[in-house]
Amino acid sequence: MNNITGKTWLFGDDINTDLIYPQICYTLPEREKPLHAMEANRPGWASMVKNGDILVAGRNFGTGSSRPAADNLRKLGISCILAETVNGLFLRNAVNTGIPALAVHGIRDVLKEGDIITVDFRNSIVRYGDKTLSFKPLPSFLMDIIENGGIINVLKAKGLLGEPL
Repeated sequence: MNNITGKTWLFGDDINTDLIYPQICYTLPEREKPLHAMEANRPGWASMVKNGDILVAGRNFGTGSSRPAADNLRKLGISCILAETVNGLFLRNAVNTGIPALAVHGIRDVLKEGDIITVDFRNSIVRYGDKTLSFKPLPSFLMDIIENGGIINVLKAKGLLGEPL
């Protein structure tokens, strides 16, 4: 996978799927759902996000249910999620929608919102200024799903997913 470079948006600990994908999203047209991401704790944030931005958070990012929260962030334009720790269910949902979600110890403490950083997947590091933080890479089979734009694309390419009825 290529490097991802983007502007950071910082969030704290315990950001749950209810914040990322609030209940109102269930009743909205698809194009409107991403505009409500994080509105309970950060009103107006979604309207400021640009395509390619990177979300950085503290511990336990994505806790909660299996709402399509990761997909909501991807559709908003978030290109990568970096957190101190990432909830396992959220991690797999993120991979399945085609967005990398990585646990990077110390990430929340060293960045300021708006920093431009680079996620270097080949070397498993995040570059910020002249410094780096390392992360444990995702297994290659998960990176393959991300590189192909999500699990639906992988299944279609393998002829395992037919047309909807």
